[in-house]
Amino acid sequence: MLPPPLPARRGLVVRTTLLALTLVLAGCGGRTAGREVVVYTSVDQVYSEPILKEYEKKSGVRVRTVYDVEAAKTTGLVTRLQAEKGRPQADVFWNGEFAQTLGLKEKGILAPYHSPVAADIPATFKDPEGFWTGVGGRARVFIVNTTLLKPSEYPSSLEDLLSSRWPADKIGVAHPLFGTMATHAAALYATIGPELAGAFFTALRERGVRVVDGNSVVRDMVVSGQLAFGLTDTDDAAGAIRRGAPVCIVAPDQKTSGTLVIPGAVAMIAGAPHAAEARAMVDYLVSAETEMALVQSGFYQIPVRPGAKASDPAFANIRPLPVSLKEVHDQMPRSASELREIFVR
Repeated sequence: MLPPPLPARRGLVVRTTLLALTLVLAGCGGRTAGREVVVYTSVDQVYSEPILKEYEKKSGVRVRTVYDVEAAKTTGLVTRLQAEKGRPQADVFWNGEFAQTLGLKEKGILAPYHSPVAADIPATFKDPEGFWTGVGGRARVFIVNTTLLKPSEYPSSLEDLLSSRWPADKIGVAHPLFGTMATHAAALYATIGPELAGAFFTALRERGVRVVDGNSVVRDMVVSGQLAFGLTDTDDAAGAIRRGAPVCIVAPDQKTSGTLVIPGAVAMIAGAPHAAEARAMVDYLVSAETEMALVQSGFYQIPVRPGAKASDPAFANIRPLPVSLKEVHDQMPRSASELREIFVR
């Protein structure tokens, strides 16, 4: 059989080369070349990296991750996302908390996506328009020194911070302008109203309750006996319990309003370079399996899904404060302004 004319042979070579290149790019059963997803995350790398590596292994999609810088925490990633708005580099933002994610929605940086995997997550913990979905959570709780207080003396309500039953200098809270204490303050503004909330924090300052540099400081001072009890997050309190410290956890206001549960948040970026992969990554991060992996690792203590198993029996039946996270976010500018006047003088 005679060989085909030269032009046809050249075409055959080109087609054969393209087919071979396609097979190479497809990975022949390995990672799918050209398929990747870029995730910005403020979740501590020790917890988030195993989750993302597992997804990479299961899906064959390359995961490129930008972690926060500890000094800047979430703020650094939020600033980066804002700077990249005109030309997005990230596909998914996985935030360890929720407040700044809601701010990104307001600035038009997020894209709506209703993940079918999140259908069983209560409305309290996801955006009705699909711009973010909550996953896992920490609760605001009292950590109590059990050598200083008997069970009958344990606090049970935020109002106990103002009670004369305990000396003011034996009670501690983190500074309410920062971190989850600032979020908690905004939640009070949203639930009991700005006037009552402002009066509460004014009374807290005038009473002389110890205001310290963070939740972990509250925990350490309770562990050491410098404080009888204080407000902190479940992750800080759980760490002390695991280390055998003489402390216990009391969730405040369980017979009345409930206590604030602060979830993480997963969102898709508007104009994501890899939109299909971004949706698949959101599905993975908000799944019940991923949530439980994060709870079991200790990053979160309380699943957002009803009936899911908490990381510790102490957290199993915590009743969450029924407040819209958007309402909390909306109160943050006012609460920050007024608390600055109260505490920074």
